[in-house]
Amino acid sequence: MEDLNKKTYDIRKVCFDIHNNLGPGLLESVYEAVLSYKLSQRGYNVKTQVLLPVIYEGIKIGMGFRLDLLIDDEIIIELKSVESLQRVHVKQLLTYLRLADVKLGLLINFNSDSLDRKNFVRLIN
Repeated sequence: MEDLNKKTYDIRKVCFDIHNNLGPGLLESVYEAVLSYKLSQRGYNVKTQVLLPVIYEGIKIGMGFRLDLLIDDEIIIELKSVESLQRVHVKQLLTYLRLADVKLGLLINFNSDSLDRKNFVRLIN
């Protein structure tokens, strides 16, 4: 878990840098592209728009969902650019974590004045 904590800290620093340089109000896809680029530069294995199928009773039911970013196959990052994060956003990430069998997720809302606790949420499965 210590390794995940270090990665989370590093990702948070990159997000702060992006937020400070680009500011709030851009499309989610812009933040996704820049974050993917910056994390790849730091040596992370970054996958974007990862298909996450729904498996029910052992049967794959369609494509299901798309993860915004998957870092080193162990951290899901769900990006938002909304007025404020809602409970449904937290539930969405928790579902992704459970379905993908991943321990750690980050929910980040770039459309805010600051990336405080309300806009940068760390969730553990």
